[in-house]
Amino acid sequence: MRSFVKVGLLAAVSALGLSACEKPVEAPMDAGICYHLGDDATQKNGIRFNVVARDQPQIEFCAARLEELRIKFLRMGGSNNDLIGAYQGQFIFIDRQGVKMSKSLTGPRFFALTRTGDGRLAIPGAIQREIDGRPIAIAP
Repeated sequence: MRSFVKVGLLAAVSALGLSACEKPVEAPMDAGICYHLGDDATQKNGIRFNVVARDQPQIEFCAARLEELRIKFLRMGGSNNDLIGAYQGQFIFIDRQGVKMSKSLTGPRFFALTRTGDGRLAIPGAIQREIDGRPIAIAP
């Protein structure tokens, strides 16, 4: 029994050691290019960066292009409400709550845009809310 536990522990430590050596996925640094992250089994890390739009002046414009892509996917019958993109070294995460950004795929995320009551994206401070936290309108 003890040898079984030792072998299991050794395998777990080995797997942890190998995963620690793996290089984290980095967002492309190309200026003005907005990317969507897609699954691709042929790639080393299983991720493929697909160009969504070029000549995007700011990360918010890229987030808007990714939101358009998310809506198009849903209109075609897709069921995934979450989408991940990249812009100039940062990752963009779009979900039902809004848009979050991060320097890494697995690190902490900064909340950048929130959804209004009708589903549009807005700067979080621009939304007026009821006492219970429900959005009621965009501030003028």
